[in-house]
Formats: sequence, structure tokens, C-alpha cells
Amino acid sequence: MDFGLTEEQKLLQQTVRGFVDNECPLSKLRQIYDSDSDFDANLWKGLAEMGIAGLLIPEAYGGAELELLDLALVAEVLGAAAVPSPLLGHALAALAIVEAGTDTQKQRWLPDLAEGSRIASVAIGEGGGVWDPEQLTASIDDGTLTANKHYVTGADHAELFVVGLSGGQLALVERDAPGVSVEPVDSNDRTRRCFHVSFDRTPAEPLAAAAGARVRDAGLVLLAADAFGGGWKLVEFSTEHAKTREQFGQKIGEFQAVKHQLANMAIDIEPARGLYWYAAHAFDHLRDESEQVAAMAKAHLTDRYAQAARDAVEIYGGIGLTWECEIHIWLKRAIFDRAYLGTPDFHRERSARLSGF
Repeated sequence: MDFGLTEEQKLLQQTVRGFVDNECPLSKLRQIYDSDSDFDANLWKGLAEMGIAGLLIPEAYGGAELELLDLALVAEVLGAAAVPSPLLGHALAALAIVEAGTDTQKQRWLPDLAEGSRIASVAIGEGGGVWDPEQLTASIDDGTLTANKHYVTGADHAELFVVGLSGGQLALVERDAPGVSVEPVDSNDRTRRCFHVSFDRTPAEPLAAAAGARVRDAGLVLLAADAFGGGWKLVEFSTEHAKTREQFGQKIGEFQAVKHQLANMAIDIEPARGLYWYAAHAFDHLRDESEQVAAMAKAHLTDRYAQAARDAVEIYGGIGLTWECEIHIWLKRAIFDRAYLGTPDFHRERSARLSGF
């Protein structure tokens, strides 16, 4: 049995990687990072033209109708380059409509989401760090929604929000609906900036089925894939730095302690590749396992990413935390991946519980 990627999946990663190398080099990333917004219209247009915006959307609505593993492979490439993009929230919102929307809702929204001409996002988190669908308290009363949602990505350019409700339910809210308020949050990761979104007696349209858990699980897998890409990029950065940085008259990569640290970073990250692959595969093909392995993948890989970022800062020395050094960009992205949709400790406990412990 072949547990590797198909030729089509390898080509997908190669194509996205080529686009990223050309359109978002480090100089462009720094420019966006220092600007007032993480949204770059040309980057988003290029990703959409490759079909990335509609990767999970059925062909009948203009999408590619691929699987979560394909989207996760893209997330790995974007994570490696720390690409600023609304793709995470957009893809999860589209998935919610695919999984639980009515025919009317699908026909209205999916074609535009597939071509990227409209951007969507998910509004899930609530106060106190609550992300789990079963713990959410927001609800629709007489066709309207009054709620506060925290750390919504891409809300400044989203035209549609998929809002998490109690019991795993979801609802659609248009950005220009009455009572919607979007406030920026001063968060660490400037490649995926967050907003608090408030709804005050705002018209909301519920989706037909409770798909909150499925959307959550897909998000966990995509964060794990992003963390793998970012973690492996930090190994590459650190290795190249160790080959050129001199201390006490020799390259720091010649010191045994640095060699061991680089080796530990690599063996922390590389074996976890199959974990996010399997979690993505299970999402589409092994639904009985998917919730548990998605939690495990998110917990493990985002923790390893955070550790790789700390190790990279140590190898770079004091410069590693300065604005002029690129490492801080990946460090802050690692912090986002670790916290968004729930911490590793939370998901380890869920994984253990789902495994019967």
C-alpha cells in the first residue's frame, strides 16, 4: 500500500510553492507585515485563480471538489512562507455551507466563494477562550442574533460570516447586515490579523444541520498543516544561519550543542508530517476516527512548532527577537496556531477522552 502523495498532490504543492516564491518573497512579506492590513489583493487573486479558494467546493458550484488533505497540503506551503491570506477562515466558511447549507444557500454563496470574488470567515470563539462547539452560548432568537465573537480572522474583508451557535449549530450573517460591528484586535500574528465581531439583533440565517464539530475538526487539521510547514521552515532557517554565523572564530554549526539542537528540531518536526496527513485523510474517509486524530494532530504539531520557534530564536541569539530578523514572524505565527481553536492541553484532553481514557 502506498502511503505517499499522488502525483497530482505533489504537483499542487509544487505549483503553490512556485507562486509563493514569486509573489510573496521575504521582502514582500515584510512589506505586508509592516502595513495596516494583512490582506493583499494580488496574492488573494493569484491563489483564487489557481482554484485554492474553492478547493473543497463541489464542481457544480465552480469549485475543485477535492479533499481536506489537498487543502492541508496547500496550508503547509502557505505556513512555510508565512503567507498573509484569509484562506483559513474562508475555507472553513465554505466547508460549513457545503456540509450543512440548504440548496438555496449553496447556490447563493458557493460560486462566488469558489472564485474568490467574495471572502467569508468563521466567527466561533467566545469570551474566556471558549472554542468548543458544545460550549458555545450564542443562539438565534426570532431570526436575529445578539452575540460577541472573539478572534475572527479576516473580518475586515469578509462579506459573510459563518457564526458558531450553541449545540454545534451554525448561521450565516452578512457583513453589511444591521447590528454588525467589527473591531480590530492587537494580536501577535500580523499575517493573520484578528477582530472582535459583535452582533446586535442582527438578522441571521441558520444552516440546515449542526456542522460545528466538522468545521472545528477541519480547522484543527489546517492549523496542524500550517504548523508543520512553519516548523520545517524554521529548521531550514536555523540550519542556514548555523552554517554562516561565526562565533569565537568558527561557524556556530560546528559546535556540538548547536548540532544537537538542530537535530532535535528536525526529529521533532519531520516525523509529524504523517500525523496531519492521516488526520486530513480521516476527515473524509474515517469519520469515526476523525475527531480524535484531528485533536491529536493540532495539539502535537502546534506545540512542536512553538518549540521550534523557541529553538530558532536561541540559535539566532539576541537578534532572533528583533524586528529586523525574520524569525519573529514565524514565532508569532506559531503562537497563533497554538492558541486558535483551543490550546494543545485542551485538545490532548479531548483526544484522550475520545480514545476512552
